[in-house]
This record gives sequence, C-alpha cells and structure tokens, in this order.
Amino acid sequence: MQEECLLTMRGIDKRFPGVHALNGVDFTLREGEIHALMGENGAGKSTLIKVLTGVYQMDGGEIRVDGKKIVIHSPQDAQDHGISTVYQEITLCPNLTVAENMFIGRAGGPWVRRKANEKRADEILVKLGIPARSTQQLGDCSLAVQQMVAIARAVDMKCKVLILDEPTSSLDDKEVQMLFSLMRDLKSRGVGIIFVTHFLEQVYEVSDRITVLRNGELVGEYLTEDLPQVQLVSKMIGKELEELSSLGEAEEKTDKNAEVFYEAEGLSSSDAMPFDFSVRKGEVNGFTGLLGSGRSESVRAIFGADKVNGGTVKIKGKPAKITRPIDAMKHGIGYLAEDRKRDGIIAELSVRENIILALQVMNGMFRPISRSESEAFADEYIKVLNIKTASRETPVGSLSGGNQQKVILARWLLTHPDYLILDEPTRGIDVGTKLEIQKLVLKLAEEGVSVTFISSEVEEMLRTCSRLIVMRDRHIVGELTGSDLNQTKVMKTIAGGEAQ
Repeated sequence: MQEECLLTMRGIDKRFPGVHALNGVDFTLREGEIHALMGENGAGKSTLIKVLTGVYQMDGGEIRVDGKKIVIHSPQDAQDHGISTVYQEITLCPNLTVAENMFIGRAGGPWVRRKANEKRADEILVKLGIPARSTQQLGDCSLAVQQMVAIARAVDMKCKVLILDEPTSSLDDKEVQMLFSLMRDLKSRGVGIIFVTHFLEQVYEVSDRITVLRNGELVGEYLTEDLPQVQLVSKMIGKELEELSSLGEAEEKTDKNAEVFYEAEGLSSSDAMPFDFSVRKGEVNGFTGLLGSGRSESVRAIFGADKVNGGTVKIKGKPAKITRPIDAMKHGIGYLAEDRKRDGIIAELSVRENIILALQVMNGMFRPISRSESEAFADEYIKVLNIKTASRETPVGSLSGGNQQKVILARWLLTHPDYLILDEPTRGIDVGTKLEIQKLVLKLAEEGVSVTFISSEVEEMLRTCSRLIVMRDRHIVGELTGSDLNQTKVMKTIAGGEAQ
C-alpha cells in the first residue's frame, strides 16, 4: 500500500556509453522492513543504489520518500533526505576514535565538543548494543564492530533508509550474527534497510522481501517466504538450474595414473608452516578449512608470492626452484589471488591492458605485445568468458566484481598455464558467474590443466574438486577423496583432525 511505503523508485532509467544499465526499474521499501536487493554482477544493483544516493544522476523516473517526490543531486542530498549507505569497504578513519568517526564532518566537528560527543556516542553504542567505547580507536575494533559504528553514525544522522552494501563479506559467522541483531533492532525502530549481498542463506535468515534485477531490468518483487532459494537463483540467472545440479553429481574427476605435475615436500614460507603437496595433470584439488587455517598462505608459498624459506619442489618429476612469482610463471603456473583489488586488477588500466599483463611480464620488457595483438587477445577472451564491458578500453575498475574476476582469469588463461591456482575466485560475485567459473574449471581440467581451487563455500568445493586437503591452524589435518567428499566429513575433519 502506498501509505506504508517509505521509499518508492519508479521507472528508473540510467544509460552509460554503450550500456543501458537500468531500464525502467521499480523498487519499493516499506517502513521497518529488511529488503534484499538481488541479482548477478552487472544486473544493475550498484547502479540503482548509486542513483538513490546521488552518485549517479538518473536519466528518467522518479523517487519518493514518505510519499513526497524528491530530487537527489549528490550524496549530501541523499543524506538530507534520510538516506545513508554503509559500504563493504569501511570508509571511516581507523586512526581516529569511535566518537570522532561518528561525528566527523558534522557541525562543530569531532573535536570541538569532544566530551559531549563522547557522551552522545556512548549513549548510541549502548542503545544499539554495539560492543565498543567512544574513546576506543576504531582500528582496534573488529571489522564487524567497525561496520556497526558506521551504521550507528548513519542512525544518529536520522536516517530513514539504510543501505547495507555487502556488509558481511569480510565477517565470520559470529560477527554476522552480531550485525543481524543490530539490523533487526533498527527494523523494530522503523528503519527501512536495503540489504545487498551474495550470500543466499543470509537473505533467507534476515530479509522480509526480495527484489530481483537482471540485465538492468526488474524481474520481480517477492515475499522472502514465498520464494524458494532454487527459484531465486533461477530468476537471478534467467534459466533453470539443471546445469548447476549436474555439477553436483558425485564422480571421480581425476585419472589416478595421470602424471604428477607439481610436487612439494616440506614447503614453507614466511607465512606458511611446512607442508607436503602434489597435484596431477588434469586434477582439480583444493585447500579447505576455516578462515585463518592457512589455505591462502599455502598457495602463496606454491606460487612464490611470499618469501619461501624451506622445502623442495619438483615440476614433472624434475627439481625446480620457485622463490618468486616469475619463477612460477615460467614453469607454467598461474595464480588468481584472494584479494582481487589489492593483488589482481590494476583499476586505472583498461580491460585490454589488464588481460595482457601476465603474458607481457613473461615476454619481458624488450618484447612488447603489439597493439593489434593485444586487441585481438582482449576481444577473444571478452567473448570466451562473456565479460560484460562497454569496450576493451573500459577501465577495469568500473566493471562489476564478477567481470573484474573474469578479466583476471583471462589474464592467466592467455598464458596457457599447465597449473592454475584459484584462491576464492567466486567470492562476492553472483550465482550465475559462480556457475560459469565452476564450469570453466572443470573444462580446463578436462583439457589437462591442473587446478587448485579454494573457496569459503564448502558446497562449491565439493562440486568442483576431486580431492580436498583439509587445514587447521596452518597444518594439513586430513585429505578427502571419493565417498568422503561430503560436507559432514569436511566439518568433522576440520573439528577433530590430527596434523599430517
């Protein structure tokens, strides 16, 4: 009903050169509800949020708050209308106190009325149940508490609409529950929350309604209880999930007699404890374990990304020395890092320049790839991986997260690796792109490429890998194959395994 609508967006239209990002999209948020905004990367979620918060100016449509038509030209306009956003990456200042962060940029500043601000901050923190003190340095707080402080700042600024953009992507299970508790409290106070996430289970745990976008258009708005998870995924990717279920069929994916491509004994680095590891030609294996178990540190040691300080390595049975990434690359090893923004993309460079980067490094500075060659390479992999970009010259930083990930995959595929290490290749990306990457991994294995795959989602690992190396406290505590490849066995091994 119109009278209960806190926010209505009608016929929202937004175009960029070569891209119709939003095509007549409607969105409704009611007072005191948590509304999940869902869709695969490139569906238009971020664009809709940026229109609502004044980062982008819409080309058509209207926005109403409490039934009144408003015009939003800037983030300050949005804030003045009670619309606040808390982003995935904390935008506060870790070197300032909690109170200083809550009041910075506001009348009087955070220091002029220090004592009054600290008292007010403590009142808000207690009221919202946030485990922090006003005088505590923000950088000393956990990521979850930093998120909550950002939310507290928004609430104190009288926000009616709170946008949470991927707020749980860097939180552990306990921290997620802390955040959800705060969200439910704000809901009870009448705040309308727009929840953007890629974690489907979390959508069903905390949201009241779901709006699905696809290719810049509205698919529909649904009560969460009326939309089964399988149907949600189907609406997001625009097709039935027969392909996904076929990926989940248990099968032996590796020839046990295949040649061992990479083998390490006692390998250790500045961050990895000594471990033994091998991968066969055409095998997909993976490291699994809880956050901080040593998964990423192990593969960084394999690639030489961290300082290697012990162990021996063989490539195709012959001794090899890999102490730097260029050594690994020359031995046919590619590595997609866990943090794509820090260790993957170069945001200011174009899609084309990012794709040819690894090949150019291998060729050396005196054998530059010609412009025509690089354009041909970029066009080929944009098509092969279905990268959604206005052109090959678009800065990669302007692409959605899933498409950035595809660009990094293209970079390594262009080097024709014998062994590809993928650390969290599907984190923070949509279901459709996840499916594409999983299918690509299995296709590469069929073609003889060795793959090590790491994901925080155990189900994804079980769909993709034929062998799992289980880690705890930076030690290997088990290895699972065949009938042991199931979630129960993985969890039991993590919980009670003994170091190998």
